[in-house]
Order: sequence, then C-alpha cells, then structure tokens
Amino acid sequence: MERMSSTWQNLTLLNLSAQQWLQSSHLRYLVGLLRSWRQGSWLMQWAEPLGGLLVTIVFGVAPFVSNTLIGVLLMACAAYWILLTISDDADPGSGITPIHLLVILYWGIAVVATALSPVRSAAMEGLTKLTLYILFFILMARVLRSPRIRSTLMTVYLLVALVVSIFGLRQWFFGADALATWVDPESSLAGTTRVYSFLGNPNLLAGYLLPAVVFSAAAVFAWKRWLPKALAVIMWLANSACLILTFSRGGWIGFVLANFCLLVLLVHWFSIYLPRFWRTWILPIVLGVSAAVVGLAILAVEPLRDRVLSMFSGREDSSNNFRINVWMAVIEMIKDRPILGIGPGNDAFNRIYPQYQATGFTALSAYSIFLEVAVEAGLIGLSCFIWILLVIFTQGWTQLQRLRKLGSREGFWLMAALATMIGMLAHGTVDTVWYRPQVSTLWWLMLALVTSYCVPAIATPESEPASEPA
Repeated sequence: MERMSSTWQNLTLLNLSAQQWLQSSHLRYLVGLLRSWRQGSWLMQWAEPLGGLLVTIVFGVAPFVSNTLIGVLLMACAAYWILLTISDDADPGSGITPIHLLVILYWGIAVVATALSPVRSAAMEGLTKLTLYILFFILMARVLRSPRIRSTLMTVYLLVALVVSIFGLRQWFFGADALATWVDPESSLAGTTRVYSFLGNPNLLAGYLLPAVVFSAAAVFAWKRWLPKALAVIMWLANSACLILTFSRGGWIGFVLANFCLLVLLVHWFSIYLPRFWRTWILPIVLGVSAAVVGLAILAVEPLRDRVLSMFSGREDSSNNFRINVWMAVIEMIKDRPILGIGPGNDAFNRIYPQYQATGFTALSAYSIFLEVAVEAGLIGLSCFIWILLVIFTQGWTQLQRLRKLGSREGFWLMAALATMIGMLAHGTVDTVWYRPQVSTLWWLMLALVTSYCVPAIATPESEPASEPA
C-alpha cells in the first residue's frame, strides 16, 4: 500500500519541486534581466494589478467582439507576461508548479508535431494560437494568486455572463432568427427557438455559460453579504435557464455533470459540520434527489424529453449521424499518423480531413476534445493531455483539503473550477466549441485558477480578503 501511494504521488507530481527544477535550468538566467529597471519604474509598482486588468478585459469583452480582437488582446497579455518575467524581482521559479511543467511539456510535443507535420505552414498557425493560450494561462496563474484579483475577475465574468444570459432569454421570449440549421428539420423540435445571444451559435453559448452557472452557484457561498448572495442566486437562475434554452445536448450533459460535481464537493466541504447521521446519509440523499429532479424534468417537459431521447437515437438523428461520420474519419487520420499527429490547429485539420471525410460530411474539427488532441499531437500528445488532467485534479483535491481545514472561502472558487472542468470536458467530448476563443480562454482560466491555489503564497485565510464582488 505504501509503495502504491508513493507511485501515485510520483505520477501526479505531488512531491516534485518545480522551483528547484527551474533554478537548475538555464531558463533562470532570463528571469530578472530588467530587475533594476522595474525597481525604478513608477508604473510597475502595480505590476500584478495591471496584469489582472489585462486578463479582466479579455473576459469582459470576449462575448461581444471578433476572434481577431480577442487574439490581439491575448498577444498583449503574452507581451506583458514576458515583461513581467524579465523584470521579476522574485526568486526564479517561485510561482512555478508541476502543472506549469506539464503544460510546457505539452507545448513542446506540439512544437515537434508541427515540425513533422505534412502541412507545416498550417500547423504553425495552430502552434501560434496554442502558444498564446499557454502564455495567457501562465499570466493568469501568476496574477490570480491574489485573492482580490481573483474575486474581481470572477465578478466581472459573472456580470458579463448575466448580460449575455438576459439577451439570450429575450430571444426566447421575443424570437430570434436561426443563423444556421441547428435542429433536424424532420424532428419534433424543428420549430423550436434555440437562443444564441451575442455568440451567434447555441452550442457556443452553452459552452460559454457553463462556467458561469457553476461559479454563480459557488458565489452564493463565497460572497459574504446577503445582497451579493441574492445577486448570485439571480445569476444562477438566469444562466441556467439560458443554457437550457440553447437546447445544446452537449451543453446539457456538461450542465448536469458540472452541477452534480459541485454539489458533491459542497457536501464534502460542509460534512465536517454535520452530525454523524447526516455525514453518512447526506450524499446518498443528495444524489437521489438530484436524479429525481432531472428525471421528473425530462418526463414533464416535452421539448426537453425529445432532445434527451435524441441522444440515444444513434444515426437516426442527423446531428448524431454527422458526428459519427466525422469521428470515423478522424480515427482513420489517427491510424495513419498515430505518434505525433498532423500538427496543432484547425487549419492543419482542414487541410488533411478532406482526404478522409465521408461524402457530404465536411467538418472544422474532430467534434471531440480527445480525438482532436490525438489527431493533432498523436498518442504522445493525448497521453500528456490526460496526464495534465490527472495532475490538475489531484493537485486541486489536495489544495481543497487544505482550504477546508482552514475554513477559507476561497475553497468555493476552487470547487467551482474543478466542477467546471468536468462539465467542459463532458461537453467538449461531443462538440467542437472547445477551440473557440470565447470557450478556450475559459478552459485556460479554470487551469489557472487551480494552479494559483498550488502556490504557498495563499497558505493562510488571514492573508486572504473575503471573496466578494469588486
């Protein structure tokens, strides 16, 4: 048993000192090159809040602007992180965690996959996008160590998501033109309005709102005063209703799993305050009630029932049939290049996929996160991706136990991040919205949130201001 525990800790890098690794690496010479300039700079006295402001701007405008502008903002964040790093006055590697190292390893695999790609120029564009996302993650993991910046960012995102949800609900009540064929014209839902708000696509809207649903629920517990708590309840109701009205089946799967995981984590968090009887039975009761509520909703609401049943109709549903055909073609692509894939990005995918596609089934991506990773970076990249997830959830659970013992409200944000990742993975397994910047930035935010709790700088609740709306 002891040997198994040691093996698990080694696999999940719980005993790895990332700081010692960086201090023994040549990369340490890049840190602090402009340290003297930073010490004399008036503006850089607010270096971390400025980084937080840049990150907040990205999430504040993401639903309303073009992908190109989001890309420009990501480049600004990447440039600012480089400036912070070369002018850093902290010890090299002081904020580096095992999660950082695995993300960098994945980037290295993507670099090799790009170099060996049969469509190298197209893969290079994908590598550039991946690099921007990773630098964005590293900047967020750094600035989100501050509980104040973390709370401010969550508040801004939730307020923006509320605006998006309200506009989506308005479309439901007053009608909205379908910008594409999102419902099988032969199904009973052919005339049903699928809301899309500012994002132009109901599946994309569902992916964007999924974290908002979970974090608004967490805010009910994380925010102290009654007025913010009431606002959080309104946010959860609006976000949940709007997500449901997208009629995105992948979004629904993510919604159910994410809320279920958050519920289980909340039960675990509060169980230490419960009598022995409730500690034993609260989880089975919660699971039973949750399953009953979902089941009754499916039985009572006809559009919901029809949409859920379509998940199990196989190729009889046009959407299912489309995805199955794409998955079959992607599996053939993986078989032909199983080690390192075709290189990252949708441009590389679009250059190779037509050689494998079934007639009439064009696709922009693999419609599955795991297949997409495998086709882009091969089985080596997929193994690294799964390793990242394993380490993320293990580190997150470890830090959650620490925050639970301390009674820190920050634990609610961590629970929300972990539950959201489960939901986004479930949604992304059957859909393609994962790689759209409005959703992809949220995924990297979840990773950054978990990573920010792995830094010893937030070890005591006394050093953390209460998580309330900014």
